[in-house]
This record gives sequence, structure tokens and C-alpha cells, in this order.
Amino acid sequence: MSGGITVLWFKRDLRIADHPALARAADLGRPVLALYIVEPGLWAEPDASGRQWDFVREALGDLAGALAGIGGKLVVQVGEAVEVLDALHRDHGIAHLVSHQETGTLWTYDRDRRVADWAKSAGVAWDEVQQTGVVRRLNTRDTWAAQRNRFMAREQVEVPSGLTWVDAPSDPWPDLGLLDHCPERQVGGRQQGLSLLGGFLTERGKTYRSAMSSPVEGEWACSRLSPYLAFGCLSGREVVQATAARQAEGPGRGWAGSLKSFQARLAWRDHFVQKLEDMPDLDRRNMHSGYDGLRGTDPERLRAWCAGETGVPFVDACMRYVSATGWLNFRMRSMLMAFASYHLWLDWRQTGLHLARVFTDYEPGIHWAQTQMQSGTTGINTLRIYNPVKQGGDQDPTGVFTRRWVPELAEVPDKYLQAPWGWEEAEGLAYPPPVVDVVEAAREARGRIWAVRRGPEFRAEADEVVRKHASRKDRHFVNDRAPRKRAAKRDGRQMDLGL
Repeated sequence: MSGGITVLWFKRDLRIADHPALARAADLGRPVLALYIVEPGLWAEPDASGRQWDFVREALGDLAGALAGIGGKLVVQVGEAVEVLDALHRDHGIAHLVSHQETGTLWTYDRDRRVADWAKSAGVAWDEVQQTGVVRRLNTRDTWAAQRNRFMAREQVEVPSGLTWVDAPSDPWPDLGLLDHCPERQVGGRQQGLSLLGGFLTERGKTYRSAMSSPVEGEWACSRLSPYLAFGCLSGREVVQATAARQAEGPGRGWAGSLKSFQARLAWRDHFVQKLEDMPDLDRRNMHSGYDGLRGTDPERLRAWCAGETGVPFVDACMRYVSATGWLNFRMRSMLMAFASYHLWLDWRQTGLHLARVFTDYEPGIHWAQTQMQSGTTGINTLRIYNPVKQGGDQDPTGVFTRRWVPELAEVPDKYLQAPWGWEEAEGLAYPPPVVDVVEAAREARGRIWAVRRGPEFRAEADEVVRKHASRKDRHFVNDRAPRKRAAKRDGRQMDLGL
């Protein structure tokens, strides 16, 4: 073996358990330098926020402790990735760079291309290792589910021992100018994630299937693992296998359906990230070009929606809640996005960036695929325009959630809570009237979207989207390629979570 060190580059994989890249670094047999790069350019992107950075800092502290437990040290340096790696190469002589494959926006895609060019010119071998069910350079969606399932079924990678570690100075924590700190967000780190996983599989998850659609009950019944998966404090595989082990126990009445539903959503998680892997500009370009130029911008509507001041109580309650906590259950995320795209007729790229920033658990692949799905721009998904008044009545029947987050409605009778504009004393409220007529705006949006779908060139491109991105029939997934019997007019070739 020739000289030189191995740099283990941590990215969105802030753990040492079930860490294939760490195992690969150990197998190379060279001294290992464990590195995390704080990239100011990444954190200056419009989808980044202080709440995410605070979570990452806490997770890095947890990671540093875990590495110390096996004799290592986490080196944290600040700068552009190529510059940091080049400086370490000059000081230590890097023979191998090892990291996990990362599926992110064009910013990280372009950065990785620059790193690849640098590694080639510097004579450094770069191994990018798979850590999720996402498949790089996927040839066909027809085999993706099987590949994903095989990966999840493999034994977890053990934490290696006996490594020789390389020390290097760490930089001080930088001031990234991110002011959104969200004190009510979840706390970062693997130990927090493990605690939540254990609680979900033994207690909270029993009512997951029935409660996950409600922002009231879902706060407790949902796993709350999303930020720990997004930043790699937990591996998807260990969560899948822990859930399978709990299923094998036969935990009793009420559990079977909930655990099956949870496994399905873990599979859907990889399915959505795969879309971004296969289309790196998913956050910038309509999946179906027939929707190009369809929507514009309205600064006042955008401001009202971001602030939770649309005059539609359940929409505003959900927006204020997620702004304060950094989390919201899936159905209400979908409603917020759909309301912005259909009722307010705002471009998904603007509204998607706002939600990306307020989600502590921002995972680009899931977020931008869902943003387009809920905006009707994929060309293949069922058109779903939520009625926010009905959603408020269905998901918050007592009004406790709405009244907590929209206290301006304290005096409004229950009958009018979700539609206060119908109350005879509404003009005296310190709450704005609705920015749109909910019924009329939905009708207009539906007509505009369907007008595009009826175009002569629409079907051919939609078929290509199906070929490249749609899920296939598999026991882990809903059969989303066949239209539902009760909705024959819908285009059902892509999933409808039915949440």
C-alpha cells in the first residue's frame, strides 16, 4: 500500500452507525481524517435557513462525540469544498476521498462535479458510496424498486474499530448570517433520533395510520424522524429494519396497519428522492414543459401566504404552526402547497423556497418532487385541489388547532370558524378577509390545468415522464399506475398517497 491518507467527507450522513462510507474508509487501510466542510455558499442558497443550520450544528456535536468514542476526531473546516480539500492534500497527501452519494439541488450537483474534476487532476481516488435506496445512474424505473428493497434488506454496516486517525485543526464556527433560529424546532443529533424511533415503534405509532392526517393528532402519532433521516443522523435502512423487527413481533391490535403504512412511506421517501437524482434541476424546471409560463407572481398574495395572513383560517393556522415549529404533517404540507399553487395561482418555485426554509427536515428530493406534484406540473399525477374550509372541519373538528394559531378568531362561533367571512360580525375582526374566493379560485385553477392536459402534445411528453419517474407495482407501494374506479376522469398513472 502506498502512502497518503483517506479523507472521510461527511455530508448529509451525520452518524457512524450503518455508515458504508466509514466502513469503506476503514477497508482502505490508510489513516483516516474525518471531515465536515461548512460551505458558506451552500448556506447562502435561498432554500437554506438558520433552523436547519442549528439542527446540523447539534448533529455535528453528536457526531463528534460518537467519533471520539472510537478514538477519532471530527475536523470541521469552513470554505469552498475544493479549496478545503486541496489545502488538506498539500498538508497531508490525500490518497483517497470517501463520501456517500448525495442527491441534492443543482448547487451540490455542481459542487460535486468540481470536486470530481479536482480529484482527477490531483490524482486522488474518490469513492462515492450508496447509503440509501436511491440508485445512481439508474437505467430504468422498472427495476428500481427491487434494487431499493435489496439494499434495505442487507445487513447494516458495523462500526469499524482499530482505525488510525489523522488530526487537523478545526475552524471556528462561522457566522453564516442565518437569523431564523426557530426555538421550537426539533433538536439535532442521533441520540434524539433514536429516542424518537423507539418511542414511535413502542407507543406513539399505534395510531399512526388513523392520526397522521391531522395536525392535532399527527404531532404525537407521526414518527417525527424526518429531520434525522434528512441529515443522516439515522440511516433509512436501520429505520426500515427496526420497523420490520417490530412487525415481526406481532405487537397487537392496531399496530399492523400503522406499521405497514409507515413502511410504505419509507419506501415512498426513496422514490421521491430518486426523482431528483434522475432530474437534478427538479427544483427549477417543470417536469412537464406544457406548464411552462402558466403561473406568474403576485407579491401581495405571496406575502400573505408566507405570513399566514390569507384570511383562510386553516391555511393560516398551518403556516403559522410550521413557521414556529419547523414541522408539519404531510397532508397539511400538501394543502399549503396546493392552496398556493391553485387558489393563489403562484409559481411553485417561489412558494417552494419559502417552505424549504421553514422545514427543519428539508430534504430536496422529497420537497421539490412533492412541490411539483401538489402544483399539478408533473403531467402525470392526480389533480388534487384541497378545499381548505373542508380540511379545517375534517382535520380540526373541535377548532382547537385553528384557535390556538389564529387567536384573532377567538370570538368567532364554531359554526363560522373555518369560514369567518360568513359571520355577520366578521368586519370587526382583527383578521383579514380572504385574499381569494376559495370556491371560485379552485374552479378557475382546475379549468386552467385541464386545458393544458387536453393539448395535442401533452400525452406524448406525459408518457415520457411516466417512463422516467413513475413508480411501478411493488408490494411496498400503492399500485399508482391504474386509475381509481371512483375517479375515472383522473390521470392516475402516478401515486396518490390517499392521506
